[in-house]
Amino acid sequence: MLQSWSKTAPELVDVAMGRKPADLVIRNGKWVNVYSGEIIPGTDIAVKAGRFAYVGPDASHTIGDGTKVVDAAGRYLVPGLCDAHMHVESGLVTVTEFARAVIPHGTTTMFIDPHEIANVLGLDGVRLMNEEAQNLPINVLVQVPSCVPSAPGLETAGAELSAEDVAEALAWPNVIGLGEMMNFPGVAGNDPKMMAEIAATQDARLTVGGHYASPHLGREFHAYAAGGPADDHEGTTVDDAIARVRQGMRAMLRLGSAWYDVAAQIKAVTESGLDPRNFLLCTDDSHSGTLVHDGHMNRVVRHAIAQGLKPVTAIQMATLNTAQHFGLEREIGSIAPGRRADLIVTSDLAALPIEMVFARGELMAENGALARDIPAYVYPESARNTVHLGRLLAAADFDIPSNARATRARVNVIGVVENQAPTRALQAEVAIENGLVQMDRANDVCQIALVERHRGTGDVVNAFVSGFGYDSDCAMASTVAHDSHHMIVVGTNKADMAMAANRLHEVGGGIVVIKDGRELALVELPVAGLMSDQRAEIVAEKAAAIVEAMRACGCRLNNAYMQHSLLALVVIPELRISDKGLIDVRTFQKTDVILSTH
Repeated sequence: MLQSWSKTAPELVDVAMGRKPADLVIRNGKWVNVYSGEIIPGTDIAVKAGRFAYVGPDASHTIGDGTKVVDAAGRYLVPGLCDAHMHVESGLVTVTEFARAVIPHGTTTMFIDPHEIANVLGLDGVRLMNEEAQNLPINVLVQVPSCVPSAPGLETAGAELSAEDVAEALAWPNVIGLGEMMNFPGVAGNDPKMMAEIAATQDARLTVGGHYASPHLGREFHAYAAGGPADDHEGTTVDDAIARVRQGMRAMLRLGSAWYDVAAQIKAVTESGLDPRNFLLCTDDSHSGTLVHDGHMNRVVRHAIAQGLKPVTAIQMATLNTAQHFGLEREIGSIAPGRRADLIVTSDLAALPIEMVFARGELMAENGALARDIPAYVYPESARNTVHLGRLLAAADFDIPSNARATRARVNVIGVVENQAPTRALQAEVAIENGLVQMDRANDVCQIALVERHRGTGDVVNAFVSGFGYDSDCAMASTVAHDSHHMIVVGTNKADMAMAANRLHEVGGGIVVIKDGRELALVELPVAGLMSDQRAEIVAEKAAAIVEAMRACGCRLNNAYMQHSLLALVVIPELRISDKGLIDVRTFQKTDVILSTH
């Protein structure tokens, strides 16, 4: 167990003075100093008790018989990377398996919002993930979910968190603040519960996470900033980033598996000249395939550099800036005396190959592979078997009835936007046959259903969606369905849709693709219907099979699964589906699927 700086300080002083030997010395490196913005060659680093004791030109006086010495051979010494905002559950694996996947990519700190498991298991789910996080050899800090459900009255989650629940969890060890405050109309409207949660967080001197998903930057935005959220990751344009920073918020720029919001917003720094100290980098949502094959925060930093940022500036946004934002500057985010000895050794700051990763002074990974094992965390039975449909579904459950005398209908359609979280509110003209409104595969209008899965009601809400490009009889279902995590089924054939839903009920949750009545791919997610208890590499392989199965059905969207999983997210415009019906998130009102018939 890592001791505090205050308890370790006498040892650190003795090592720095040469009175005691260091545990680890890394010699002959180029120190990437995120405080001064310099790169200082010929630097040695001495580590004691998991913390930096000495950083300077010659650490030979700290080397003793038991000291492990590593030659950096002129390579760069970079602070361990920090993810400022993310949801572990989106990786489809547990916290432990997520850590195993990202450590080789140089991530040594994650700020996680276990919002997804909270919507299924409530406070007990948050407690489980927090306990798991504390047993890991890297820093996994927890933000208490603020909006469970995310939009009261517009959806029914599997559990609810009260203001009292949030206040209780804020006092737990390892909790760093309040998770993203998604109910931005509630903040602007002085909703008592939202304001009580923010107040409790501020009174505890912790950080209030933001989530302002509206494109409008008028009075409601200013009211939201006045309410207390300290950051926001929902910006997509350069004006969004500028507005947030001007209001004293940190702009979190995200590059996840499907959200590409860095390039547009980073122009606030590279072109408009804003102070980069108030910009942070994050992933928000990364699935296991991205983690295993493409990287994690190293991928985001490389991308930011490719957009024109200086390498040191991009690294600051993923290290020191994040640490300062969460009040952890004296613990993480830099290579400086007293801080946790989290660092990366790399030979190229722009390409950022991760050649060695140290966490708390221990070698954790080398050349892309873990250097030490991390035992699996076993979730209790109470976190399993959470998919309750109440009955087997049939094709008729996905019927959308209408006026039997009419032959055509004008319908609302959820329009998927590639690589972005928002959707478009579209309309389409479709046929009516035998009193049932039909899909229009030729014009990319297929059906979407929200299947209630928490209380076994057997309820199915049906609507239309466009953008996936499915061109055959098929269906895809997932119990990862932000934020209330019922089951989302999208398809062009009702029998396949029923088969997909029933299959996920059978396996206790997951993702499945059915084509022509045959299962093409399946990812089992038995933990809360959200996470696998298998290794990330295995889950990534299964997730890749899902992608290939979607392509076999005609889908060409980048990371289409991530788009699928957000179609019930009733806090991001424009149209979404929930267990209450079709929701217009521009007005936060239920709207009709069928606009007119003739």
